[in-house]
Amino acid sequence: MADPAAHKPGIALITGASSGIGEALAARFARAGHDLVLVARSADKLKALAQSLSAQHAVKVWTAPADLSLPDAPAKLHAAMKRARRPIDVLVNNAGVLEHGDFVTMDPARHQQLINLNVAGLTAMLAHFVPPMVARGRGRVLNVASIASFQPVPSLATYAATKAYVLSLTESMSEELKGSGVTLTALCPGVTATGMLSSAVAGSSELSKLPKFMIGDAERVANDGFEACMAGTVIKVPGVVNLASILSARATPKWLLRRVSGAVVRAMR
Repeated sequence: MADPAAHKPGIALITGASSGIGEALAARFARAGHDLVLVARSADKLKALAQSLSAQHAVKVWTAPADLSLPDAPAKLHAAMKRARRPIDVLVNNAGVLEHGDFVTMDPARHQQLINLNVAGLTAMLAHFVPPMVARGRGRVLNVASIASFQPVPSLATYAATKAYVLSLTESMSEELKGSGVTLTALCPGVTATGMLSSAVAGSSELSKLPKFMIGDAERVANDGFEACMAGTVIKVPGVVNLASILSARATPKWLLRRVSGAVVRAMR
């Protein structure tokens, strides 16, 4: 008789899991039967979410509070999973931070914070968790990027640049790992109704003018991301409006795209 455990979905580690898209992704993976490791800075929020998901979906959920912007945090997290004998079959790099405003008005330390988490932290997570997947011959990675990955975005310059890095790294690694049993997916949502957006809107007159049809739903984004990750799709842009804007941007000369983006931002002020 076949062992039922052999067909059980593996453990999914989800960063930035305490709210927004990360929380929605945690719920979606739990619904599919994955045991979870939830990572974020807020221990209390993680504990409450873990209890809720475990009760709803009859899965094991562990919490691992961590600030992944700190240089040694990914290494410590990987070591903790190894000690606990919890092989990570799905890595979801969702932790990230956004800052809206003109580049020259932002504090230099804030630029560095975006780079530390969105770029350095994500890269370190991949460097620690992907090699064991390759050694086992199986694994899935979902990197949460943004539609800002595809074009210059005045007033989101550093954020857009960090997400362009995430997209480029995902595409490069997906080619390197072809045939290894490990796939990488870049989820590129547009503006999504999350706590991060609410914080950004509070400090930005431009963002507060966004029409509602342009703001996505976190659960729909998470579902699209989950399905793309499981299918091994390299790039997933949720939503028809977002996909249309990306296709348009890719067909537009860079110099024109910069000027149009700048004109739109200035007109909204």
